[in-house]
This record gives sequence, structure tokens and C-alpha cells, in this order.
Amino acid sequence: MARIRPRVRVPGEAAAGDVVEIKTLINHPMESGHRKDEDGNPIPRQIINRFEALFNGQEFFSVDLYPSVSSNPYISFFAKVDEAGEFTFRWHDDDGSVYEETKGIALS
Repeated sequence: MARIRPRVRVPGEAAAGDVVEIKTLINHPMESGHRKDEDGNPIPRQIINRFEALFNGQEFFSVDLYPSVSSNPYISFFAKVDEAGEFTFRWHDDDGSVYEETKGIALS
């Protein structure tokens, strides 16, 4: 299986009160559990089932994901930035793994 790697694009700076677009993508197979391997055995389900975005430790965006989401899920959303700080992004996998990425933003 390919290495699971989150990627995030956040502007490096913004003016106080600006609304910025945040783009995320995680390399993940998002196996639904409905397919079978070459021998006819079911391939176990493995999906990112939850995504959370926090700013300075406070959750401001989250989404629950289901097997119908394609592999390498891309999520784009907006956030209003009133102060400098740090965004934390977390992807929760069915197997209990949590993938995390952080990005800072400064006020201009």
C-alpha cells in the first residue's frame, strides 16, 4: 500500500478578519470493504472516517466520511482568521491511526 501522507495548503499570512481558503488532501486508498481480492476474499474496509480542523486548539470544522468517498479525499473549506495562530488538521482512520498536519498563519 502507498504511504499515507496528508497535504495541506494554508496561506502563510492574512489580515485580521480575512476569510482564507484551506485545501487538504490525503493519500489514502479508502477501501470500502465491498471489493474482493484475486482469490475472492473480501478486502477489509479501511477508510478515513473523520476529519477535523482546529485553530489554536479549538475545533472549527469537522466532517464524517463514509465508504462512498473516493480514494485520496480532497477537502476544501474556508476559515475566518482574527488572530495569528496554528491550524491543526486530523484524519482518523478505521484502524485507529490518526494522521496530523499543522500549519501556522501570521497576521499581515
